[in-house]
Amino acid sequence: MKLTVIGGGSTYTPELIDGFARLREQLPIDEVWLVDPSEERLSLVGGISQRIFQEYGHPAKVHRTSDVVAGVSDADVVLIQLRIGGQDARHGDETFPHEACCIGQETTGPGGFAKALRTVPVVLRVAEEVRKHAKPDAWIIDFTNPVGIVTRALLQEGHRAVGLCNVAIGFQRHFAELVGTAPEDLVLGHVGLNHLTWERSLQRVGSAEDIMPALLAEHLGELAEHVELPEALLSNLHMVPSYYLRYFYAHDVVLEEQQHGETRAHAVQEIERKLLALYADESVVTKPVELAGRGGAFYSESAVDLMAALRTGSGAIQAVNLQNNGTLPFLPDDHVIEVSAAITADGPVAIPIAPLPDDVAGLISHVAGYERLALDAAIHGGRDRVVRAMLAHPLVGQWDRAEKLTDLLLAGNREYLPWAK
Repeated sequence: MKLTVIGGGSTYTPELIDGFARLREQLPIDEVWLVDPSEERLSLVGGISQRIFQEYGHPAKVHRTSDVVAGVSDADVVLIQLRIGGQDARHGDETFPHEACCIGQETTGPGGFAKALRTVPVVLRVAEEVRKHAKPDAWIIDFTNPVGIVTRALLQEGHRAVGLCNVAIGFQRHFAELVGTAPEDLVLGHVGLNHLTWERSLQRVGSAEDIMPALLAEHLGELAEHVELPEALLSNLHMVPSYYLRYFYAHDVVLEEQQHGETRAHAVQEIERKLLALYADESVVTKPVELAGRGGAFYSESAVDLMAALRTGSGAIQAVNLQNNGTLPFLPDDHVIEVSAAITADGPVAIPIAPLPDDVAGLISHVAGYERLALDAAIHGGRDRVVRAMLAHPLVGQWDRAEKLTDLLLAGNREYLPWAK
């Protein structure tokens, strides 16, 4: 089995390789191709990746290339984890919205929109090479943010793609610790859009009983602390919102924190410098503990679980990004949602979802409307499309603010947007 990682020079990659090495019985990989424009990163990340395989006694060979065609040729699976503009662009995403009193974040709000504009055209070009050169039944797994928008771009162009985020698997493991069981023994009622999700129910495998009410009753304080939201909010919702709902439910609090703190981009840059130095040390043959600070917890486990299930058609349940197709009746069929789904050889099939409360359905609808306009702007360009999508976002919602944010976004991203130069 040939697996290709686009953006393979990322400091995330050893996390992925560690999972492949540990979980070899689930996913028999023969070769991993790391594709990245940076020769230095390819050398460092490729080197430790090969050493990790060797340390585990795994026979897979790691190849490194800057040539997308060579990387994806005859691939069985292509995993995309791009960051166009690197951490410098991320710093911009996290700061320019502050000038209009909006939160700055790389996937949510105006910053996430900027990332979508930079990213979607590049991912679609990569996907065309996958269509031409990978195996006919190859899967594209998108881990590139904003996952929902990027995955919809891929699916509407007819690519065989699934979007993946690590939020759900993080909750699964946290809940398992609280109830004293193995993560694989729990099934989440995960619902929403990428980075706009709620854990609505929780069941033990083979049981129809929803244990979420008991979990909230017994561990309310711990759950609220975990997502950094008030206990009263979780009690009122009767479910657990993801951390990303802080940007909506506690917008002003988060904005105040951001305006007086370091950006995540700067923190990650320092972590990456340390990691790359470790990767250069040939005595380092396992995933460094410092990698935990980089983010992406359980990334490798979720990726392996998904690829293994797609390969075998096991029907395993996992939260993924897929086309709506009636799952949430208030959204268009072609919109991409993030829900628990059975993973078959033909792709994920959403688990049926009971009607959502009006406030949750309303927020999902509002953000989904923005996402459709954002994707249109990312594909076709044009200031008018950008300002219309910006206005549609619930964290913006005012014309003067939308125009100001649009001008700030374009000024900081012209080098990545050919139509804006």
